[in-house]
This record gives sequence, C-alpha cells and structure tokens, in this order.
Amino acid sequence: MQTPPQLLPTRLEDGQAPGVRYRIDGELVPVLHTWLDGTVNIFFEHHVVLWKDPQLNIGIKSVKGAFKRMIAGMPIFMTEARGPGEVAFSRDGAGHVFPLHLKPGTGVLVREHQFLAATGNLEYTFNRVKGVSNMLFASTGFFVDRFDAQQQEGVVWLHGYGNVFEKTLAPNEQIDVEPGGWIYRDVNVRMDVQMFGLRTGMFGGSGNLIWNRFTGPGRVGIQSMYFHLPTSE
Repeated sequence: MQTPPQLLPTRLEDGQAPGVRYRIDGELVPVLHTWLDGTVNIFFEHHVVLWKDPQLNIGIKSVKGAFKRMIAGMPIFMTEARGPGEVAFSRDGAGHVFPLHLKPGTGVLVREHQFLAATGNLEYTFNRVKGVSNMLFASTGFFVDRFDAQQQEGVVWLHGYGNVFEKTLAPNEQIDVEPGGWIYRDVNVRMDVQMFGLRTGMFGGSGNLIWNRFTGPGRVGIQSMYFHLPTSE
C-alpha cells in the first residue's frame, strides 16, 4: 500500500540557507519574513512584497522571453531585493507558504502563479505547456516555472491554496492528481495526462474526466484547494 501525501509544516521559525534566514508564520494568509546578509539577493513578482527595511534596495531582474509572458498575461519582469536588510512577502489569498531547498544539481518545476520568492543564486527559466491534453477547463495550456541550483544551495518559496501535501514517489511509483491540484514536481518526475470518458446513461450524455499522472522518482506537491486561474485564452 502506498504512503499517502504528507502535510507540510505550516509554520517555520528558523529557516536558513546561504545568505538568508527566514521565518514563516500566520494562520489564514501566511507571511514569509526574510533577512538578507548582503551576499545573496531574493527575486519575486513585485506585487507580493508586504514590507521591507528602508535601507534594503529594490531593483529589476531581467527575464528571458518576456514578450511571451506578456502575451499570456504573466509578469514580464521580476523584482529583486538586495540586502543587507529584512523584507517580507505574502499573496492575496488564504493558503500555505512553504520552502523548497534545492541542493546543487537539483531542480523543481512549479505551476504558474504559485511562486512567491527565490534566492538569486538559483537559475530561473520558464516554459509554456501547450495542447488540449494539458487543458485546465477553458485553458489549453499553462506556464511552468523552473528553478535549478548550480554551485550553491538555494531556496524557492511557494504559495499553495488551502493546505499543501507532499508525496515522495519511489522509482516508477505513480499518483493521479486533479489538474488544478498539483503545485510542483521535481524535474525527474514525469507528468502524463490521463483522460477518461464518462457516460451517464441518460440521453446518451458523456464527458471527460482528466488527471495528471506523475511517475517517480521524486516529489510532487499537492494543494487541498485546487485552483484554476483564468487565462487570456
């Protein structure tokens, strides 16, 4: 029998990574507090900042492929905080904020609108997943952010709606997740789409039930309040 997904901690008092200390607290709309020592920057979408020290500098982090993001209604640039100093982040929604620490040589794929902040020593790219087989109700595709650690450990902080559970898959172990329910997966976890036809037996009615199937090894993050954001499509 498989081990079910496990609830991630909802509070964290003394998180640490190279160049940064952090704390996560709050009940309904949690807040990420960070302390930068000046050796590592933090980048984020500009609208998630809650407060900062006056001496902490804010600037623009260039993002490759900005035009594609603009067409899709995504932010076309990232904002960057340069310490030393304190800065806090939060999203406008009830949920669960949590860290993912990435060791050198590892990476994680994150669905759009779930990213909160990340240390500047991580490499950031993104890709649009297209096709009707990846549709999320009215949409025929979505963006996936990718974060990779190169020479140094880094941290990416994510926001999930409801509470967030993590399933660690063994090699070839699988789990099916509602398309709006998953948040992240390790880069070596494969995702396939499963479509099941449904027939009601009444007036010949039918429909499709769609799942994202994940195959290990690696981690998959699942939010209890699955969320389908409106898109430009």
